[in-house]
Amino acid sequence: MSHQALEEFLAEAEELLEKLNQDLALLGDSVETGEAGPDLVNGVFRDAHSLKGLAGMFGFDDVAELAHHLENLLDHLRLGKISLNHPLIDCLFDTLEGIAGLVKGKAENQEFTQDISSYLTRIEHLLSGPAAAENDLLAGLTIDPALLDVLTEYEEHRLQENLRQGKCLVLVKVTFALQTFDTELAAVTESLKKSGEVISTLPGAGDGNLEMLAFRILCGTEQEPEDLQRNLGVENLEIEVVAAARQSEPGPSPAPEPDQIQPEPTASVAANNGAKQPEEQFVAESAQPAEPVAEPPVQSAVTTVSGEVERPSQDDPSARSLTSTVRVDIGKLDYLMNIVGELALAKGAIAQICNDLQAQGLHQGRDLEKAIHILERRLNELQGGVMDVRMVPVRQLFDKMNRIVRRMAFELAKKVKLEIHGGDTELDKLIVEDLADPLMHIIRNAIDHGIESHKRRRELGKDETGTISLTASQKGNHVVLEVRDDGKGIDPELLRRKGIEKGLISADDHPNRQELFGLLFHPGFSTCDEVSEYSGRGVGMDVVKSNISALSGLIEVESAVGQGTVISLTLPITLAIIKALVVRITGKDYAIPLNSVLETLMLEPGMLQTIEGREVMELRKQTLSLLRLDKFFQLSDADSPDNRFVVVAGIADKRIGIVVDELCGQQDVVIKSLGKALAFVKGIAGAADLGNQKTILVLDVGGLIGETLGLEGALGV
Repeated sequence: MSHQALEEFLAEAEELLEKLNQDLALLGDSVETGEAGPDLVNGVFRDAHSLKGLAGMFGFDDVAELAHHLENLLDHLRLGKISLNHPLIDCLFDTLEGIAGLVKGKAENQEFTQDISSYLTRIEHLLSGPAAAENDLLAGLTIDPALLDVLTEYEEHRLQENLRQGKCLVLVKVTFALQTFDTELAAVTESLKKSGEVISTLPGAGDGNLEMLAFRILCGTEQEPEDLQRNLGVENLEIEVVAAARQSEPGPSPAPEPDQIQPEPTASVAANNGAKQPEEQFVAESAQPAEPVAEPPVQSAVTTVSGEVERPSQDDPSARSLTSTVRVDIGKLDYLMNIVGELALAKGAIAQICNDLQAQGLHQGRDLEKAIHILERRLNELQGGVMDVRMVPVRQLFDKMNRIVRRMAFELAKKVKLEIHGGDTELDKLIVEDLADPLMHIIRNAIDHGIESHKRRRELGKDETGTISLTASQKGNHVVLEVRDDGKGIDPELLRRKGIEKGLISADDHPNRQELFGLLFHPGFSTCDEVSEYSGRGVGMDVVKSNISALSGLIEVESAVGQGTVISLTLPITLAIIKALVVRITGKDYAIPLNSVLETLMLEPGMLQTIEGREVMELRKQTLSLLRLDKFFQLSDADSPDNRFVVVAGIADKRIGIVVDELCGQQDVVIKSLGKALAFVKGIAGAADLGNQKTILVLDVGGLIGETLGLEGALGV
């Protein structure tokens, strides 16, 4: 295993261990009442599961096995099969210490291991002990059997627990619009959690309207149904009482605590009337009697690789971290980046003062200019350092797609494998996060629409296992992500028929291939005749288009019938601090990201041409489409200068010429979002402050290219 991979494992494992330690402490505080919050228990269970998966992925089988047994013990607790008591908490903490010891040993030597049999024996003893009693409170209740049949074992246990506590059991029936159901459902769920416990969320029976989704939320609450409905304040909501509130049942008697095995008395133990000293808690199993034992000592023996018993060193720096990696919230990095941007603006203002001093012939201006150059170098270094911290490999995102591919292929009964190339290519963390949903939509479409069934692939002479490839590569200041599948491809004729049916094109039109591919990104467009869980609703690819546009990116489609499809996403490496070219149009200033500016030239008489009503010019024997921002933004008419300029901007292989009145120079800018209220404005990526207390708009070059070339049949965003 590489050093970098080991560092990633140690950082992730240490974070999970710290979280488990904190949550187990909270769980221990609940022992006296015998009641622990289900969210807390589930959180500990999930973290143990994550730790098991993490160790298994990196090949540390001993850590994975111990974490698996820890997970099993927690699963029994969450299902009410064992009681929450001190022996359980002690076992959980000791097992966690055993895992931490293994992880720490692997930080120094990847081959390190130790005997974990004592931990496993102790866990099995707890699992085989007397189970917590649980009365069947469902008997005598008129609960729909169809509802009980769809509940998991855990959900049925929580249902019983809510009934035992005397809570009212209600079924909240609610309907949401398809476009906003995820956020609205989450909001209703959070509101219900404030009033009780959400036991299960189930699909509901809709009224046949494909634009609406219905849900049933089973929850236990102490509120009256009328109060609950009033507090939720949601339309299209109905509450059905499944079981009325009643006096709470007495809690189950805790299982008898297993006998603790006492070590054989030593001199120090006898001298203290059997009181165990802290250092005597570590006792080798070989010192115990040969007969079977009910449970090992409270503290397990610590063994080396050779199996010899050792007592831990008292000066062992066990509180030290296993890795030098520090995990930082991206919000803190954004705050730091904003400060760097403000410093850059302040530097620009000082530079202007320096120019004024030099223009007045003052010698202090030269000294100030030298100081400004030093400040600029240090700011560039600081900016570069912050940017390096924000950059993450796209493998973090690609690896998450494995689960989606496996699950969806299983549900659709298809054979699909995922190949990843260029996973070490780096992108800004925020861009990677915003890219997750678009990439998921593209992969879902590739599996659902592109990859054929293994039977059909055999008939076509293809490998029965379809392949989806994720490839990342850096090109200049942009990163290109490709999603390639070897499926049936996209039939342009089918797109044309569907476009005519939807009224997007007329029967007399003869669009080219790229114009037809552009229909895929039209809201409500779908090539499927039947609605399923994954397709047919026309929701998905238009979301991809919007999200990529918000990232100032481009999306392109290439496909061959019978061979497969390639969808390419071209994205800037970062959207934090950028160098921009400030331009002026009809007296208003705009910023164009410099990483998209290829060249600038003066627009001379005779250079403009008109082709089918669109302005173009010839540049090095190629036709360049022109965009006049005053017309695009519908700015007020103003006298245009005789000499105008063309800013040649491009992303990937797409080029346009932006006609401007004046070039005002370069400047570092920090892009600020315009917010959701202005998200509909096309061609604008955000706003930026200049050093002179002036705010200007930053152009979205990707969106402008898409709007301009989209009129000519080239696919943009």
